Amino acid sequence: MSPFYNPCLPFNGNSNKSWRHPLANVLILRHTPQVKSITFHPKALAFIRDQSPVLKREIGEALRDLQKGISIGPPLSRPMPSVATGAYELRVRSATTTVRVFYFVKLADTILVFHGFQKKTQKTPAHELALGQRRLQEMIDGND
Repeated sequence: MSPFYNPCLPFNGNSNKSWRHPLANVLILRHTPQVKSITFHPKALAFIRDQSPVLKREIGEALRDLQKGISIGPPLSRPMPSVATGAYELRVRSATTTVRVFYFVKLADTILVFHGFQKKTQKTPAHELALGQRRLQEMIDGND
């Protein structure tokens, strides 16, 4: 008898055609996570498309993680309660520039990307926050 156990044969090593593997009738369920869709404000999409390939890739990878349900934390993302509850700021840096992209995740199956801008100062300018609030409200109301 072989010293190795073969789960497809009876333990005594004899081949018996009527023998079945004990797990032959087990149903295997796989969890397929729901991927959220992303809706872009037209101006936010234009802003992202105007960025360098490196920045576009970084933004795209972060948004793809969000779609899959992977939580992104600091330093890449932080909440923006001054814009809205559920709004976040994606912070992406290259050697020459820093950009911010605002997104909203409070909807059940959609992520809204509503604003992007190039960061030039330490504090987010008030006009960028106000513009972000207006664009988010446009998208929520369906008037984008």
